[in-house]
Amino acid sequence: MADPHKRLDTNSAGTFYVDATCINCDACRQLAPASFEEVGEYSAVVHQPAGERETREAYRALLACPTGSIGTAQRDTRLLNAAKADFPLLVEDEVYYCGFNSEQSFGANSFFVRHPEGNWLIDSPRYLKHLVDAFDRMGGVAYIFLTHEDDVADAARYAQRFGARRIIHRADAHAMPGAEEIVDGIEEISYRPEFRIIPVPGHTAGSLCLLYRHRFLFTGDHLWWNPETNELASPQQLVWDAEALRRSIARLAAYPFEWVLAGHGGRVRLPRVHMHKALGELITRREGALQR
Repeated sequence: MADPHKRLDTNSAGTFYVDATCINCDACRQLAPASFEEVGEYSAVVHQPAGERETREAYRALLACPTGSIGTAQRDTRLLNAAKADFPLLVEDEVYYCGFNSEQSFGANSFFVRHPEGNWLIDSPRYLKHLVDAFDRMGGVAYIFLTHEDDVADAARYAQRFGARRIIHRADAHAMPGAEEIVDGIEEISYRPEFRIIPVPGHTAGSLCLLYRHRFLFTGDHLWWNPETNELASPQQLVWDAEALRRSIARLAAYPFEWVLAGHGGRVRLPRVHMHKALGELITRREGALQR
């Protein structure tokens, strides 16, 4: 629960605020970009939400915040409940953003794919009754795909509850003891209809991407969209192997996709030709950085 006594001075005057427990994970800025921005080392409410839509988005950010760092001076219970009911939040074509980001994964995003041959959870949100009930209504969880060691959060609890098979790369498997499916090496794997597992070592030795229907690329901490610069971005720090990361990014140029759905950083949909161009520009920047 946010503490009004720790309210950051960078917040604008008004109902919503961020307090000093913020870890600057950027979940609020993704969910309510009209209200939240990065100011220094924290997020802040730079513009108080105007109207019902923006207020509902701000409540989504409040609920998703992994550290409970967003508060309100005056709560609108109707809109708060409506925002809670929005999760899992539809992205497109039976792909959903789970919300309720976990502090265990430094506030990483997680996603849910509803599929007739078994639903998928990509990385893990907090284990909450609201999400458990929602997943039950949507047909349960058959597979839990873990992009890398940092974002496993409550995956073990979801796996136990739904009898799901957890998928992780061997190099990161220490983060999920007992995982049912272990990926080895760097070769792509066609796994179940419409899903491809693509090893992308770099950020960690066992980082993985999941490509769904040649449209949706779930990238963990490997690749994301930077809304401030309008370009794809990749890790500059906390990198296991920078050259391996460059090669992994370059490998993705062989795949068609329209969506980048990241653990950290913005998600984006672009026409495939524009996405390929943006990826090519990122590859060029990474090659230039390694040469310097």
